[in-house]
This record gives sequence, structure tokens and C-alpha cells, in this order.
Amino acid sequence: MAEQVRRRRTWLRVLVALVVGVLVFRLVAQLVGRVDWTAVAAALGRLDPWVALPLTAALLARQVLNAVPLTRFLPGLGLVRSTQNDLTANLVATVAPPPADIAVRVAMFRSWRLDPVLGMAGVTLNAVQFYAVRFAVPALGLALLAAHGLEGRHWLIGGACAVAAVLVLVLLAVVLRSERLALGVGTVAGRLARRVRPGVDPATWAARVVDLRNQTASSMRTGTVPSLVALTGMVLADATVLLLAVRFVGVPADVLPATLVVGVLLLLYPLTILPLFGFGVLDALLLAWYVGAGGAAVEPEVVAATVVWRVVTILGTLLLGALALGVWRWRARP
Repeated sequence: MAEQVRRRRTWLRVLVALVVGVLVFRLVAQLVGRVDWTAVAAALGRLDPWVALPLTAALLARQVLNAVPLTRFLPGLGLVRSTQNDLTANLVATVAPPPADIAVRVAMFRSWRLDPVLGMAGVTLNAVQFYAVRFAVPALGLALLAAHGLEGRHWLIGGACAVAAVLVLVLLAVVLRSERLALGVGTVAGRLARRVRPGVDPATWAARVVDLRNQTASSMRTGTVPSLVALTGMVLADATVLLLAVRFVGVPADVLPATLVVGVLLLLYPLTILPLFGFGVLDALLLAWYVGAGGAAVEPEVVAATVVWRVVTILGTLLLGALALGVWRWRARP
């Protein structure tokens, strides 16, 4: 009974996120101008079948780069299995209530005769480092957009995100430095979390941070920089999918330069912290910026490009996850 309730809540959250995303997108689209959906369909219809190849290649690069950090924190895992583990967990987290994604990760680690405790510690570190990268890439976005004209609020957003990224990295360094400091960071984080969720126990959070530090201290020293580089590459691969989509639907470089397309996404990338990777909210802001830069004439093509981007990066990732899960279950048969 409890499992059914959790499952219903998970699907309800997904449904609410989709509805909110669509509503926000439509609201901003109305502010930009009424979308000509016939023209959007025409832009999508101009796509040749061969474009699936470079889009899939960029998606695979995105997922492989995303899997690199876990290989640095769990010796013996390997890049193929790390990618398989990430894809499967993403699929399960989307369609099943927590902690189903954790359960499938642990089951996969055990089937490969790897330490699941160390594996989950690596997953946690990967998530923390991705937060740092998520808030660091707006600075790169500002650099790409500098030639296109920026307002003060854009620099303010980029600066605030950079401060957040530095803060995350500093906290990681503090945790690595000593067990006592790790205990303090965990306690403070637990107290802050308790303000949002009253059931949180700061002592439990502190103990988990100390355990994480003890389990991964050596790998953090050697794996942090390669992991951050790989995750930055993952974000750039994500941006590459969007850039390819923009070009494939017929928007030329003299209308929307690559530096503009990629730079705007990087500046707004922290919005991917929202459900479904910022679906709706991020898409609407991208639409507003690109149409403002390229003119109302490119609006149908921009909408079509965002549709392609989302299909590839969300549905494509889920399809890869289903394939990864199927391969693992087939190979794990007794």
C-alpha cells in the first residue's frame, strides 16, 4: 500500500512538473508572440533522417562524460559500466519512487562485485561536483556572450552563480581537510535542511558527511579535477545538441551565432536544477532570448529546435536507460 502511494506521488510530481513547464512556456511564448505551430511542424518536417546520427553522437558523448567522475571514485568500475549505472538509475528515478534508483545502483554494484558503499559515496560526490559545475558554467556563458551585448543583470546572475560554485568547491575542500571540519559542515548543513524539512536530523547528516569523507578522501584528492573537467564537457555536449538542433531546423549562423546559442544556454544552465532539467522554464527563456536576437521570423525554427533538444536529451536518455537496464538484467541472469 505504501509503495503504491509513493508511486502515485512520483507520477503526480512528474505530471505537475510537465503541466507547469508547458504553462510557463506558453506564457512566455505569448509574451514573445503567438507561435505558428504550422510553421513549427514545417521546420520539424525539414529534418533529414541523417541528423539523428550527430545528435545521437552528441548525446552519447554527454552521457559518457557524465559517467567519468564515478570511475574516479570507485576503482574497478570502468567507463562502460559507469555509464550503464548512471543511465539505468536515471530511468528508474524517473518512473519509480525513491529510493528505487539507489536500490538499482546498489544491485548493479553488487552484481559487478564492487563495494556498494564506496559506489554510493562516489555517486554523492558526483552529484555535489555537478552542482559546482552547474553554477560555474554561467561564467563561460558570459565570456561567449560578451561580444553580443550584455546588461548589468546578466553579469549579476553570472557573478552570483560563480560565488555559489566556489562555495560548493570550498565546502568539498573543507570536508576533505579533516574529519572535525567535515563533522561541522555536516551539522550546519543538517540544521539548514531542517528548516525546510523538520524531520531532518543534523547529527545524522553530520555522520554521513564524515563517512563520505573517510570513504573517499584519497580518491577526492586525485579525482576532483578530472571529474570537474568531464562534467564541464558534459554540459558543453548538452549545448552541442541544442546548437545542432538550431542548425538542422534551418537557422543559419549569421542569424544566431554559435557563441550566442551556446552562451545563453550556459548562462541559464543553473535552471536545470528544476524538475525535468528545467523543462518549460528554461525552454521559454531560451525562446525569448533567441527570438529577441534573431527576430520574430526565427521563432518557429527556435521552438522546433528546443523540441528536438528536449526529445534527444530527455527521451533519448530514457531510451538509453531502458537499453542499459535490459543489457544488465540479461547479463546478470543466473
